[in-house]
Amino acid sequence: MKRKSLPQVPCPICRKMTDWYDNPYRPFCSERCKLLDLGAWASEGYQVPGEPAYHEPSAGEDEEQEKPGPEEGEDDEGASI
Repeated sequence: MKRKSLPQVPCPICRKMTDWYDNPYRPFCSERCKLLDLGAWASEGYQVPGEPAYHEPSAGEDEEQEKPGPEEGEDDEGASI
C-alpha cells in the first residue's frame, strides 16, 4: 500500500518546499528564514496598506488643536459637574 505524503508548502522567504506538519518553524523552512522575516517586519520592510493609525503634527501645527476639550457640563477629567 502506498503511504500518503505529507503536505508541503513553499517557504515564504526562500521558496524551498518544506513539510507543513512536524515543522517547528512553519510556514518557514528554517529558523534562519523565520528570523529574516521577523527582521523585515522589525525594520518596516513590510507594511500593511491603509490609513496611518495616528497623525504626527508637522512643525508649525499646534498640538492642542487636535485634542477635544471637555464636554459642556463636565470637568477636565470627564466627570459630570
